[in-house]
Amino acid sequence: MKAVPGVMRFLLVDKPAGITSHDVVAAARRGLGVRRVGHAGTLDPFATGLLVLAVGKATRLLEYLVGFDKTYRATARLGVATDSQDRDGARIAEDDNWASLKRRQLEAAAVGMVGRLSQIPPVYSAVKVDGIPAHRRARRGERVVLSPREVTVDSFDVLDYVPPRVHIRVTCSSGTYVRALSVEFGRRLGTSCHLAELRRTRVGSFHVRQAASLASLVAGEPRQGAWVGAVSALAHLPRVVVGAEEAAKLAAGRQIPGDAPDRGAAVFVLPGERLVAVGAVRDGVLRPRKVFHEPGGAGA
Repeated sequence: MKAVPGVMRFLLVDKPAGITSHDVVAAARRGLGVRRVGHAGTLDPFATGLLVLAVGKATRLLEYLVGFDKTYRATARLGVATDSQDRDGARIAEDDNWASLKRRQLEAAAVGMVGRLSQIPPVYSAVKVDGIPAHRRARRGERVVLSPREVTVDSFDVLDYVPPRVHIRVTCSSGTYVRALSVEFGRRLGTSCHLAELRRTRVGSFHVRQAASLASLVAGEPRQGAWVGAVSALAHLPRVVVGAEEAAKLAAGRQIPGDAPDRGAAVFVLPGERLVAVGAVRDGVLRPRKVFHEPGGAGA
């Protein structure tokens, strides 16, 4: 099913290794025949898994799809450190301290990886330093110093150990670098470490099981189940149902009174889950911020 210009939905794609997230966006533009396509969270070129694309007017909603926790399956390679903390980097250290490690030691170290952690992002990352991504500065040979940030790791499970590779599953807060987690895991085990494989399986309520393949995207025929409607994608936000007259006022950019409690960001919908606008509810007033309903017309 080929999308048509003006569509306003999200599309879940299973990104293969070896291409960038921007490459997937470009493939979507060509395959779907839609110019406006964006994504809600980058995956490194070597990584695979779930990429959430916004198609058409849904790109205006991307700011509301941030901050979700994520789940990854990963492989940490013990005994070797790289400058990028992943398999694409140059080796900078090597040891055989891993050779005597037993699975029970790995599982004990994994327990300490759960909770609030202070993490320094990798220098080869998209974190900006004076407006320039750190990875660009690092590749130019500049010295990059990044500040630590607080992240939350909800689970860090050892799935299998085939020395020197450890297969793990991680659930963590948005902004967590699994590369950095693998390096810290190695440090706690007394050995060098880097991330050899990474697959993102979940973003918030979205799962890679729902995702379309890149091949189907290129062909312009992603599976129907990979599409997510705008209102469904915003299910994490409070919902306020309005009538036709109220919808017309919101569509014109006017605020209206409402008896809903203060909710911060909220989604305004007509009966039947038709999107009118996204805005805020404060002090008994509904204030539209982004409007998607045409006065006198149907909602999105």
